[in-house]
Amino acid sequence: MAMNYRFVGVLLFGLCSAGGAHAAGPQITVTLLGTGSPAPVMNRFGPSTLVEAGGQRFVFDAGRGALQRLRQAGVRWQDVDGVFLTHLHSDHLVGFPDLWLTGWFQGPQRDRPLRVWGPPGTQRMLGLLRRAFAVEIQARIADGAKAEGAVLIAHEIREGQVYAHDGVRISAFAVDHPPLRYAFGYRVDYGGRSVVLSGDTRHSENLVRHATGVDLLIHEVASPETFARAGLSAERSRPVLAHHVTPQVAGEVFRRTHPRLAVYSHIVQPSATEADLLPATRTIYDGPVVLGEDLMVIVVGDQVQVHAAQAAPALDAAPGQAPPRQAP
Repeated sequence: MAMNYRFVGVLLFGLCSAGGAHAAGPQITVTLLGTGSPAPVMNRFGPSTLVEAGGQRFVFDAGRGALQRLRQAGVRWQDVDGVFLTHLHSDHLVGFPDLWLTGWFQGPQRDRPLRVWGPPGTQRMLGLLRRAFAVEIQARIADGAKAEGAVLIAHEIREGQVYAHDGVRISAFAVDHPPLRYAFGYRVDYGGRSVVLSGDTRHSENLVRHATGVDLLIHEVASPETFARAGLSAERSRPVLAHHVTPQVAGEVFRRTHPRLAVYSHIVQPSATEADLLPATRTIYDGPVVLGEDLMVIVVGDQVQVHAAQAAPALDAAPGQAPPRQAP
């Protein structure tokens, strides 16, 4: 049986402006499509985040199940304006062919090219994907799918501003995720609001510089306790932990950057609980921090509002019939 989601509970962070909680103003809406890591579990799908601002929609990373989560969030694939990749690890990419191809021909068909921003190597990867799925693409076009919807436009990025349109600015900054040479975090700015996504990284001074004073900081985290509970040896867990941040290290990042709200995503291992992560964070940082979950929605405006997600069993809708969500 499929799972639909409804939002329950609203947590508020930050101070209202003079207009109060209902004051009109620019907003950035962030939906955590997937908060997991490589482990194939059902409660935390692969890393992926939807960011909506200024009538535009972007997906950051495309881990396992990204298309299903996007549909559960009520966002149609043809309304997504582009995809940003933080780095080229498989757990951030395996959902991309599904987003690209199934989203192209299912339901209301996508009729425009898909722009993809990512580190060096992105263009080659996308070219090879088109070759790998050449038979599929030709068959779908023969059946009436619009050829434009299968076109991929690659933008290989370096540090700095990588996108600007109608007041939305997206900047990339290098982070530290060995042994990869290229790994990026992203900052989204719109109407005086700001969101930073860490990507995968161990402690990064460059991230601290770009995230200082941000409204919302979404940061990865790794819990040593979860490796021990899973029975993994120190030899197996040591290199993984060396490439990510523990809750204590993340707490130091939050203490130095002072976000209005910090949110954990890309949870390693995905079995980590609040008890594994938040008390350890609190030894360093006493500001607002939330453990992210799939389909959690965070609205960054005069206040930062967190809408938690609760699963409820329901029959699935017909393809393409999810009600489209209005972009902020």
